[in-house]
Amino acid sequence: MVKIRLTRVGAKKRPFYRIVAVDERKKRDGRALEFLGTYDPTRNPERFSVRSERVEAWVAQGARLSPTVKSLIRRARRRQAGAGAG
Repeated sequence: MVKIRLTRVGAKKRPFYRIVAVDERKKRDGRALEFLGTYDPTRNPERFSVRSERVEAWVAQGARLSPTVKSLIRRARRRQAGAGAG
């Protein structure tokens, strides 16, 4: 099964993550099927970018989101909705 999850690419004590589609049997930093976005928790406010059309395409094919990626996408959607309304 394909999972959409984070893979760490940052230096020591400088975390930076890529959002990837990967076979769930692979290691955390194993070879990804596709890169879908980035997440930088060290910035204030934290930076998060994702290619949502590709995420939706993977989910339509049966991919599952990790709990962390699911919460990041949910927060990003709320932020966009709040920015659009105000």
